[in-house]
Parts: sequence; structure tokens; C-alpha cells
Amino acid sequence: MSAISREDLVHLAQLAHIEMSDAELDKMTGELDAIVGAIASVSEVASSDIPATSHPIPLTNVLREDVVGQTLSIDEVLLNAPDSDSDRFKVPAILDGE
Repeated sequence: MSAISREDLVHLAQLAHIEMSDAELDKMTGELDAIVGAIASVSEVASSDIPATSHPIPLTNVLREDVVGQTLSIDEVLLNAPDSDSDRFKVPAILDGE
């Protein structure tokens, strides 16, 4: 027996305001049924003695240390800027009067 019926899918499509043809409904019903079946097969294998995992291997802090390196001077930063004003980038206004 299908976990997702064609009528269920028609109802969901109506709730989401999605128009679907008969061919799309038939195809989607089969695809959703396959997805639900795959989830059910995983649920059968899972047991309470197996802990849930988010990664197959244990992870530790994967971030590097925050070390200050070579930086650019303000003049070097603004060298290729299209426009600048008082050591700042000057950009076109995008908000009216705000």
C-alpha cells in the first residue's frame, strides 16, 4: 500500500496553490512514495543502542587561530577604489533621504 496517495498529493498541491497535470501527479506520487519508503527502511534499521550522529568521524575545532597578518595601509586599500572621501570608500546612495 502506498504511503502517499494521489488524493493526498492533490490536497497538498491545492494547499500550496500549485497546479499539477495528471501526468505530474502520477509521477510525483511515485517519487514521494519512494522517498517515504526509503525513510521507512532507515527507520527499521535504527535502534536505541546506536547513538545518533551528525558526522561519520568525530570533529574537533576545525578553525585556525585568529592571528593578525600583513595588512594594507589605507592608501593601498583605496588605490583601486573608484571613488573615496576622507579615507573611506564612496558609493552611490541607494536610499532616498535616509
